[in-house]
Amino acid sequence: MIEDNFKNESEAEKKFAAGRQGLSRAARFFVEFLETAIIIGVIAFIIRFFFIQPFVVEGASMEPNFHNNDYLLIEKVSERIKNPQRGDVIVFHYPNNPKVNYIKRIIGTPGDTVIIKDGTLKIIPQGRIQEETIDENYIPESLKTSGNMEIKVANDQYFVLGDNRSNSSDSREWGTLPKENIIGRAWLIILPTADFGAVPRVEYNL
Repeated sequence: MIEDNFKNESEAEKKFAAGRQGLSRAARFFVEFLETAIIIGVIAFIIRFFFIQPFVVEGASMEPNFHNNDYLLIEKVSERIKNPQRGDVIVFHYPNNPKVNYIKRIIGTPGDTVIIKDGTLKIIPQGRIQEETIDENYIPESLKTSGNMEIKVANDQYFVLGDNRSNSSDSREWGTLPKENIIGRAWLIILPTADFGAVPRVEYNL
């Protein structure tokens, strides 16, 4: 009888130990899963905040090069280590409502004088006196730049336009863009898959 009691106690201890071991395995798995999730989350945050950010185009202001619902990746590195360049397609916080993000193309950089007259876009680059007509081979020749204005771009400001000049809210309407509003440069078209590829960089012969 005494031996039976010892056996029962021994079996109970074994079951209890096995239960603790199972619980320990589950706890270790949970802790490891949680640690992995935190690490992935931190890495994703760092990548999004400092390097790459997704962006979905809304509207037709950048047609024919970007269309409504195009899915892009924005890279933030180049705009941090050097000044944005003419021709760059950038995403930025709209100056009149920073909660809204716009996508436009840089036309004028600090010190440039931008001239729009009779449907023609010209620039007097910083340090020069001769105006130059911009060769915009990325838009149809029939697409004229509406408006009549001449503006000198101040320091840390940029003059931006939509490629679809007849359907774009841009610097012609709300003025130049502060550099601090720029999020990054359009780098890669992800969707639609038919347009997948790097966003071409444009250089003007000025």
